[in-house]
Amino acid sequence: MRGSHVIAEAAVRAGCRFYAGYPITPQNELTEYAASAMAKLPDGNFIQAESEIASINMVIGASMAGARAMTSSSSPGISLKQEGISFLAALELPAVIVNTMRGGPGLGNIAPAQGDYFQATRGGGHGDYRTIVLAPASVQELADLTRKAFEYADRYRTPVMIIGDGMMGQMMEPVEFPEPIDPKSLPPRPWVLDGAMGRPSRILKSLLLEPEVEEALNWKLVEKYKTITREITRSETYETDNASLIVVAYGTAARIAKGAVKKLREEGLKVGLVRPVTLWPFPEKQLRELAERVKHFLAFELSTGQMLEDVRLAVQGRSQVHFYGRPGGIIPTPDEVAGEIRKIHDERVNHSESGFIRNSVT
Repeated sequence: MRGSHVIAEAAVRAGCRFYAGYPITPQNELTEYAASAMAKLPDGNFIQAESEIASINMVIGASMAGARAMTSSSSPGISLKQEGISFLAALELPAVIVNTMRGGPGLGNIAPAQGDYFQATRGGGHGDYRTIVLAPASVQELADLTRKAFEYADRYRTPVMIIGDGMMGQMMEPVEFPEPIDPKSLPPRPWVLDGAMGRPSRILKSLLLEPEVEEALNWKLVEKYKTITREITRSETYETDNASLIVVAYGTAARIAKGAVKKLREEGLKVGLVRPVTLWPFPEKQLRELAERVKHFLAFELSTGQMLEDVRLAVQGRSQVHFYGRPGGIIPTPDEVAGEIRKIHDERVNHSESGFIRNSVT
């Protein structure tokens, strides 16, 4: 199945019964599929809203009413949703937001890119908050992580973002779906506003005029984010056991990097790969532990260097962090990435680090 179709199908199977969105390339196939899928359900709700701002606020309302709700867009549209995502975080409401990234800044183009990393992992909107960010690297993972996104959103009462790109949304690969969830089987939701019949009133608001009350909410969120970091931080490693250089990449870039690592391993170079699956929380502990023995990292991303900052923060100066990026929708080949790694190797050889990568005895 096509990647964008997989996300919509996986959402429905995860019990999502409300979708609101607004068309934007290259994620329109997701919206189109969601419209058809929701129409087949007796309790499905699909709305093509008048704007991205309207769609995220509709999601807020649906989440308040107890629905598993989602929206999707691409880079400029996600920018328009940021105020609503901040509201979701402050209200402690679950929701899933999908960003099929495209080239930017501005309107940019419709080619695959990864220039929204800062926006996604730093909250994106105003105020002190974070958003769980999941970064699939295959169509199967699009299905698996979409279900996880709804589970995390409910468990932690927080917005969750699935971040991909135009290439991942358009590619077709085999996929297996889990059995559908009946929304009625989900645990009770103590925040739902469904009429105070036989229970005390509930109030959901993010306007907290007393500074002490606002501060208390901020610290409450901080403690929740610490819990999230302990419980769900996730990454995948490839050929890192004896690596002397480790590439760090996510999503489409990780698929390219893996091809480069395979190629270089065949040449005898000790190269490995770490692929963050959660971009926030970022797997900084794992990278920091690897930096105790690995002295060179290469951050590779389809941007001018955003994840690069998290890699540097993770290794805390223990290792040298190199960078290779292609922004604006350019997709390099595994050969190009391998070439960049060879350059790093050659520079080290010239500086008498002959054992930097090769499987030779130094």
